[in-house]
Formats: sequence, C-alpha cells, structure tokens
Amino acid sequence: MSSSKFTASKSTDGGVDLNLTQTTMDFAETVKIDNRAVGGVKTSELAMDITAKAIRTKPLLDLLAFAVAHEDQRQLKADQAELKALLLAALPLWERVGGTYTFTNFAFETYAGNLGAARLSTTFGADGIAQSGKFEYEIKASGVSFPYIIPGWAAKLLPTEFDLKFGGANIDLYSMTRKAIETFDLNKDPPLPADFGDQIKADFMANMPKFIVEHSVFKNGDTEIALQGEVTFPGNKPDADFTVDVAGYDKIVESLKVSARSESEAAQYLPFVLAAQGFAKKLPDGRLEWVIDAKSDGSVMVNGGMLKPADPVVDESVE
Repeated sequence: MSSSKFTASKSTDGGVDLNLTQTTMDFAETVKIDNRAVGGVKTSELAMDITAKAIRTKPLLDLLAFAVAHEDQRQLKADQAELKALLLAALPLWERVGGTYTFTNFAFETYAGNLGAARLSTTFGADGIAQSGKFEYEIKASGVSFPYIIPGWAAKLLPTEFDLKFGGANIDLYSMTRKAIETFDLNKDPPLPADFGDQIKADFMANMPKFIVEHSVFKNGDTEIALQGEVTFPGNKPDADFTVDVAGYDKIVESLKVSARSESEAAQYLPFVLAAQGFAKKLPDGRLEWVIDAKSDGSVMVNGGMLKPADPVVDESVE
C-alpha cells in the first residue's frame, strides 16, 4: 500500500518550488546480479520527502523542445549556437534540492545473513550548478544488526547506533560547466579538446573544494566514538584535519584482549589499538582524544606529536 502527495508553486526566486511526499507500507525489493537473486531489501514502512527550490522549468522545457526539433544531426550542428544559449539559460538548474528517506524495520537480506536496522534514514541536500556550491549527506540508524558472516568478536565492536554527517563546500560546478558549454564544437571529433579534462580539473581544484565530516557519532553499548574534520587539496594533495574522541576506549581494549585469547585475527588488531591509546589525550570527562593533522607534504601529527615526517622532496628537474 502506498500514498503520495505532490505540490508545486511559483518560486519567489523564479522557477518552481516542488515537494513530493510518499509513504509505502510493507516494501520489498529483490536485488539481482546477472538475473540471479542475490539478496533483498525489506522494510515495514518507507517514507520519502523530497523538495526542490527554484527549478528552472521554462529553460528546461525550452531545451526539451529544442531536442525534439533537432533529431537530425546536421541541423543540430548548424544550430549549436542556439543550443549553447539554451544550456546557459538553464543554469543553475535549481537553487536547492534535498530530501529524506526513512526506513522502519529495515533489512537487507543476503545468503551471508541479514544487515538490519530498527530505523534507518538518509538525508541529502545539494545546491544547483553554482560557483561556490555545497552538498550535505546524513545517514542515521538505530537498532543495527549484522550478518552472521562477521566474526562475533568484530560484531561486538561495530556500532549498533550511528549518525554520520558529511558533505562538501566550495564546489565550483558553474565555471567548469560554462566552460564546457562554451568550448564544445559538434563539428569536431571529439567535440572537446583532448586536454579539456585536465583544464577543468585544474580550474575545479583551484577553487579549493573541501570535503567535510560534521560531528558524527557511533555507539555500541558503553562505547561512543565521535568524529569531525575536513579535507582540502592544496597542490592536488590531501590536507586533512580530524578530531576523534572515544568514550569507553577501555571497553574496546578489554573486549579485544578477551577475544585475542581464542581468535588470531583479534590478536592481530590488539597491538594497533594499544599503540593508538598511547597517542591519546585524556579529556576531563574521561574520553580519549586524537587530533590528527595530515599535511599535503606527507607528514602526520597526532595531538601535536610527529607520527610521520614529511615525504622526501623530489627534484623533478633531475631525470
């Protein structure tokens, strides 16, 4: 059983604002690879809420009309100046689009066992083709269960509840899109220069795009891990700053120690967990914290201490 509602209204910024809500009960879907069923998705309720602001409906309809009228390739090439004008007029396509999908009693069934959650939701948002756009994504779950293929000692350490938030900023899609539209020539093969990909990549990176992890939390019993930070790419190399703090780290260590007595794989991870504990800073509330600074020169510092020095400088002028 499913019900839905769709509304549209004129946007104050031009274009059209849209909203679609839909609820589906007892949803089930079979996942197939090479026409063979390999799993299935089930949920007792799937709720969807999608919104879009200032969709450029008129320019998009003009583009559709142009496409219908130009099925002939020769005519399309002759009128490509009009096509370019229509494409530019359609930018940024929309001001903002976003939505939420919420699953109740979610289960992904496989031959190796089921991955499930009492409640699972995904939320997304994205600007249109802007010069300094951004996007956000959030995955939130509670009552998480894991397939039996995961070893018991590892399953004890995996989160049964989490809230992961990430996104990007300074995303310049407008400049690269406009440059592509202005550069392509349908009378040439290929329509864009061979080095065009390298050109727009350089332009894109010059705007210093940023990957962001907002404050995210992973919980399992008495253990809670919090994470936040960002990554930029100066000189096309990643420069990352992250902060990780953990409540109940002693519970993780103790669990691995017990498992290591009978599980060789758990014993392999134990030295790394103990070593990480040695780099940690103890906070007043008892949590352990790691402030990680990984520079584009290859150096890595943890809580102000050098974990790895910078990579050797290579003189590229010497062959």
